[in-house]
Amino acid sequence: MLCQTIKKGYECVFMTKKGCNFNGGSCHPITDKCEGCSKCIEYSAVKYCIVYPDPAGKWAVGGCPSATHIEKAAAEAAQKINPLKASKRGSKR
Repeated sequence: MLCQTIKKGYECVFMTKKGCNFNGGSCHPITDKCEGCSKCIEYSAVKYCIVYPDPAGKWAVGGCPSATHIEKAAAEAAQKINPLKASKRGSKR
């Protein structure tokens, strides 16, 4: 449903016919860690995230998975190589 409280006109999963059923009845403003993200909108001089209703909660558990202003490290570079398997691969040549 489209939001009728804070982010009017944006799709919101917490919006029902009775109103917003998110904790507190509305979305929370972004934190300073969200500054620069392309998923932030400004409404009534306050910035809100269009993806998460409580951005501070996402940053409290390690980081926002939708943050566009932070480059994510390549997972392949961090993989650990088993030295036993590497030696077996090298001996086949």
